[in-house]
Amino acid sequence: MRLLIAEDDHDLYAQHVRHARPELELVAGADLVQLAAAAGDCPVWLGQPDLMAPLLRQGLRPQWLQSTWAGITPLLAADLPRDYRLSRAVGIFGQVMAEYVLGHLLAHERRLFARLAAQVEQRWDHSLPRSLAGRRALIVGCGEIGQAVAQFLAHFDVQLRGVASQARTQAPFAEVAAMDALPRLVGWAEYVINLLPDTPATRDLYDAELLAGFRPEALLINAGRGSAVVDDDLVAALEQGRLAGAVIDVCRQEPLPPGHPFWTAPRLLLTGHSSAPTDPALMAELFLHNLVRWQAEEPLRGEVDFARGY
Repeated sequence: MRLLIAEDDHDLYAQHVRHARPELELVAGADLVQLAAAAGDCPVWLGQPDLMAPLLRQGLRPQWLQSTWAGITPLLAADLPRDYRLSRAVGIFGQVMAEYVLGHLLAHERRLFARLAAQVEQRWDHSLPRSLAGRRALIVGCGEIGQAVAQFLAHFDVQLRGVASQARTQAPFAEVAAMDALPRLVGWAEYVINLLPDTPATRDLYDAELLAGFRPEALLINAGRGSAVVDDDLVAALEQGRLAGAVIDVCRQEPLPPGHPFWTAPRLLLTGHSSAPTDPALMAELFLHNLVRWQAEEPLRGEVDFARGY
């Protein structure tokens, strides 16, 4: 069987796959012309959605496509086909996302950036930090990644509530409410951590009306999708002091263009879509696991429901 690997890190992926399944014939690269020439003879594709979408747009089709990203937005464009099996990366981002979130919570409570600013000004900052114990965190998006983040934070005695597509009981959350409870819960939280995928129901969620309900001491962390935040509304809320700050990992347009208001917004930190990078070794392991399931015509881990968008 021929496998198409369309990845910037295609050499690493090829090494891992070849070691485990030497019988596979691999076509690996990041050049669209080379990939398009080989794709038609490859029933299985592995790679990043921004390289796969142009191939689909040319009328090429796999039987199964394994995305190396958790987000598969480029593959859901209205002009692209949906008559193939698609699975997204799952089960490999929980630890690194939890470390990202915890790092920014600790930086906020220990006032690291304020102390750096004081050092630049040669001003002694003897303000006292707070502990994470007892702080209130709302995780918006309680799937696999949100669950991992919650379990991480629970060890620090953080109070946890969540928002998901449907209300449910889910440890270690004290409450997981449906989306219509979001306005109520942002008024409770000191940290609002957005981990939602990009779907029609999650776009423009953090608008002026919702941001007006934030506590003035609250920090927004967006590590889900940039489309969830109305950029101008967030900048206005920060300028008006309606929330303490924002950590923005994902943007509507990436890289963020020069002149965008996020660059100069007060108390906004950009982290350049670095919250949870894909580890090729873990991703290859997931792919190889799914390959066995695909060959046995079984359900795939992370298989996408095109109607839901994830």
